[in-house]
Amino acid sequence: MSKTNTRRSLLVGAWGGKVIMWIFLLAVALFTLLPMAMAILGSFKTNAELTSGATFFPSSWQFSNYLTAWKQANFARFMWNSFYISAAVTAGTLLVTAMAAYAVDRNRFPGKQIYVVLQASTMFISIGAVVLRPQFDLMVSLGLNKSLWGVIIILISAHASTFFMLIGFFRSIPKDLDEAAYIDGCNFYSVFFRIVLPLLRPALAVTALFTFRGAWNEYILPLVFTLTNPKLQTLTVGLANLRYGIGAAAENQLMMAGACIAFLPVLIVYLFASKSFMQVTAGAVKG
Repeated sequence: MSKTNTRRSLLVGAWGGKVIMWIFLLAVALFTLLPMAMAILGSFKTNAELTSGATFFPSSWQFSNYLTAWKQANFARFMWNSFYISAAVTAGTLLVTAMAAYAVDRNRFPGKQIYVVLQASTMFISIGAVVLRPQFDLMVSLGLNKSLWGVIIILISAHASTFFMLIGFFRSIPKDLDEAAYIDGCNFYSVFFRIVLPLLRPALAVTALFTFRGAWNEYILPLVFTLTNPKLQTLTVGLANLRYGIGAAAENQLMMAGACIAFLPVLIVYLFASKSFMQVTAGAVKG
C-alpha cells in the first residue's frame, strides 16, 4: 500500500507540475498575443468603434483602412526606404562583426582586451540622444547627411551585441579546422570565407534576423536625418506622421492599419529565418 500510495503521489505531482507549466505558458502567450490581436482587429474597425472600445471584434470589417493608410502615408516609398536601410545594415553588420569576431577569437594582437572591453561598454552604457548631434555633425562633414547612408553607417557601427553573439559561435568551431586548412595552403582570409563562414550559416541567419529587426524598427536616427528630406523617411517615421502629421490625428484605425503593415515584413523575414533559428536553439540546448 505504501508503494502504491507513493506512486500515486508521484503521478499526481508530475501531472500537477505539467498543469502549472501549461497554465504559465498559456498566460504568457495570452499577454504576448493579445495586444497584437487587438491591434490587428482594431485596424479593421471604424474610428468611433475603436475609441469606444465597446467590442472586441469589428461590427463591420473596414478593409479600406489599409488602402487609406497606404496612400495617405506614402507607404510604398517609405517601405522601400526601410528595406534599403535594413538590408544594407544587415549585410554591413554581418560582414564587419564576423570579421572582427573571427580576428578576436583566433588571433592575438596588441590591444585585444581593450577592444573587447570597449565593445562591451557600448552594450551597457547608453547615452541615447546625447550623441545624436555629434553623429549628425560627423555625417555632415562627410557629406552623408542628405542620404540614407549616414543612418546606415551609424547603425552598422552599433554592432556590439552581434559581435559577442558571433564570438560565441566562432568558439564552437574547433581551431583544428583552421590548422588543417593552413597546412593545405590556405591563408587567413580563405580560411575565414571558405571554411569558417559556411559552417556558421544558421548562426549568421539568426544574427541577420535580429539585425534586420533592429534596423527596421529604428526611429530616432531616420527621423533626425530626414527632417529636411521627407522622401527619405522610413516606415516607422511615416507611421508616426500618419498619426500626428497629415491631419489624421484622430484616426486611430489608420494608425493600427499602418502598424500592421509595418510589422508584416519583419514577420516574413522571421519565417524565412525560423529554420536556422530552430537549428541554433536546438544545438544550444543539446550542447
